[in-house]
Amino acid sequence: MDMSSRLQVWQQLAQSCGLSTAQQGLQQVWRLLLLCLVCRLCFRFGGVSTVKHVVSVLAGTYGLFLFFEFHMLWVLLLSALCYLALLLSQHSGTRGPFVSVVILIYLLIGELQLIDVVTWHKIRGSQMVVAMKVISLAFDLDRGAVSSLPSPAEFLGYLLFIGTVVFGPWISFSSYRSAVEGRKLSWMWLQSSFISLLKSQICLLVSTCIAPYLFPLFIPIYGNTVTEKWLNAYENAVSFHFSNYFVGHLSEGSSKLAGAGFTEDKDNIRWDMSVVNPLGVEMPRSMVLVVTSWNIPMSRWLKTYVFKSAVKLGTFPAILVTYTASALLHGLSFHLGAVLLSLGFITYVEHVLRKKLASIFSACVLSRPCNPGCSHQHKKEYWVVALNLVFSLLAVFHLTYLGSMFDPGVDEHEVEEGYAAIHTIQRWSDLSWASHWVVFACWVFYRLIQ
Repeated sequence: MDMSSRLQVWQQLAQSCGLSTAQQGLQQVWRLLLLCLVCRLCFRFGGVSTVKHVVSVLAGTYGLFLFFEFHMLWVLLLSALCYLALLLSQHSGTRGPFVSVVILIYLLIGELQLIDVVTWHKIRGSQMVVAMKVISLAFDLDRGAVSSLPSPAEFLGYLLFIGTVVFGPWISFSSYRSAVEGRKLSWMWLQSSFISLLKSQICLLVSTCIAPYLFPLFIPIYGNTVTEKWLNAYENAVSFHFSNYFVGHLSEGSSKLAGAGFTEDKDNIRWDMSVVNPLGVEMPRSMVLVVTSWNIPMSRWLKTYVFKSAVKLGTFPAILVTYTASALLHGLSFHLGAVLLSLGFITYVEHVLRKKLASIFSACVLSRPCNPGCSHQHKKEYWVVALNLVFSLLAVFHLTYLGSMFDPGVDEHEVEEGYAAIHTIQRWSDLSWASHWVVFACWVFYRLIQ
């Protein structure tokens, strides 16, 4: 395809896909953003804290209704059930585990018995955010980070906070309390919110109108039958990645607009919430950092409330517990469970292998960048850079493989119900189960050099 033909196709794609995608994206979220702004103003000028919590509850409930209509009642039911569970266990020192079990039972019963699959998938994101908030609050009560059980208004205000209840992300109870205090309005707050929302729209356009046509329309790479499978898999993965960045940046913007997502140092307020780090995924140092960059608040939540509670079982069992918890929160979906559990094995093998190589060669080749004053002898030699680059390319390979099943061209009804197990197996079978074989080979190599 020559340049003039390519330019013509780009123009048609911009008109047929770009404009309509941007318009639809704005139509879906403008009322949510308006609610966030109203909530922010009420927090700033609302006066009594109880009134602010009630405003948060009302705004969050209406926001849920805008997106889920009366299916929002399931989210409200979960919220009420969680407060009842906290009341019943308020004199216990194991509120965290108890509430976690109650939430897990509710989610399993809801998915298997109470609601049809399509409806459950629509509200699953909000259910997950509410569940994460309650579990973190329960563990904070056990650890003394939160002194006493909040009042019903404050509890529901936290769970249904309009900045996070629809698209996330998870925020701590202390972050919500800081938001309710209502920091002064500033240009930096508005600018930071706008930049996050602008990033979300750009990511939506890339996911919908660029990634599915990446090869050879935007990047003129052609190949044979085998390479075309991998190029298509990479297109699917990138499209899926940018859809996640869209939600992540949108949740950044809505949270900031509603008054959360800042750090305070004396009188200096920085609106610096970060939910996703696209460069950390698309140009990764390691799969360990990919997992962190994919959803920064959720990664922090899993580390604080799951991994640290399970680490007494050992590192590898704790990793499996952590990824299993993440899979259960995402619902009984075979493809997500398969991806998350595969990630658990990949990140563990990568971590121990690179740790062993760093010890053998005294080189900065760990999964995470070394501190400037580390004890390794070799830091920036060409072979150290080359070895880190190999692991980076290996991470891109794993991401392509894992993301190959998220096909934007698949039937919409199948996506709403969740990809069938046969879809996942077929996708990975087409790629010869390559990533799993590579992980197994890396594990064997690690055992040999032990």
